[in-house]
Amino acid sequence: MSFFEEKNPEMDRYLESHASSEPEILRKLRRETFQKTTQPHMISGYQQGRLLTIISQMMRPENVLEIGTFTGYATLCLAAGLPEKGRITTLDVNEDLAYIPKKYFSESEHSDRIDFKLQDAKEFLKETNEVFDLVFIDADKENYAEYFRLIKPKTKSGSVILFDNVLWYGKVLEENPKQKSTQVIKELNDLVAKDEDFENLILPLRDGVNFLRRK
Repeated sequence: MSFFEEKNPEMDRYLESHASSEPEILRKLRRETFQKTTQPHMISGYQQGRLLTIISQMMRPENVLEIGTFTGYATLCLAAGLPEKGRITTLDVNEDLAYIPKKYFSESEHSDRIDFKLQDAKEFLKETNEVFDLVFIDADKENYAEYFRLIKPKTKSGSVILFDNVLWYGKVLEENPKQKSTQVIKELNDLVAKDEDFENLILPLRDGVNFLRRK
């Protein structure tokens, strides 16, 4: 649950009831996530999932990177816009939960375009020579600024990067935060705003999404 949902749950319900319907596979995945994980709020969720699907369908990206798979909800939303030869690489380090995304990826019509890796994202980014059209980051907040630095060279003009949870339950308004994650998210938002190679906007959707497009 986000900072905004806590403030106005009625509005959140209204928004969900006036958006495109949730595909059955995502509905099942969301239900299982709440049944079998200890932190189900980490799932991207319905509204954000619709945003990711629409962006992917508009872009038709050939090469997508996701950092932070969790149970695979966002992965499937991003995969919905892949062209025939497109693919998405999704990274996570939680071996205990890996059985859930693997299960739903195999059931998905996009199964042959999803490459799920149990690998540290910083390690992957330092090793890969790939260039990505679309990147979604929803992982360990204390590495957000470093992810941005490592991902930038892996993008091109027109590439889109999305960072989730950039409002951090309103904590980004703290002037001198003591929490490391809050400090790094504020650092990321400052880095992005000052980087002349990108244009960006923070969307106040759920816990905030920093939407970047490389010029």
